[in-house]
Amino acid sequence: MNTKLPSQTEAVFDGLPPAMADRLVTLRALIFETAADNPAIGPLEETLKWGQPAYLTPATKSGTTIRIDRHKKSGSGYAIYVHCQSNLIERCRQLYGDILTFEGNRAIVFDVESELPTEAVKHCLSMALTYHLRS
Repeated sequence: MNTKLPSQTEAVFDGLPPAMADRLVTLRALIFETAADNPAIGPLEETLKWGQPAYLTPATKSGTTIRIDRHKKSGSGYAIYVHCQSNLIERCRQLYGDILTFEGNRAIVFDVESELPTEAVKHCLSMALTYHLRS
C-alpha cells in the first residue's frame, strides 16, 4: 500500500481540521487497500481533480475516478465522489441504503462523528475501481 502522501494531497489534508483529515486519510488507505486486494485493478495514480484527492487506474483502466473530500454542505461531513453519469451510487444504494448515506448520483457521505462502515465502503470502492470491467 502507498503510505506516503504526495505533497499535493498532503497540502489538501493539512488545510482541514484534524478530525476531518484523519477520516480522509482513512478513506485513502481503504482505497489503496482495496486496489491491492484485486490484481485486476493494478496500480493507482493519486492526483488532484478539482482540488480534491483523486484515485485513478491508468495502467488497467479498470475503474472510474474516485475523489475524496470534505462535504461542502455539511460542517462535519466528508465524502467519496464518483462520476455522476455512472450507475455506481445507485448500485451502492441498492446494496447499502440501510447503512450508508448518499447524495444524488455522485457521492457517499459520512460524518466525522460516526463510525465508518468499513466493509460496505470497501465493497463500494471495489465496484468503482473495477467499474469498466463490468460496463
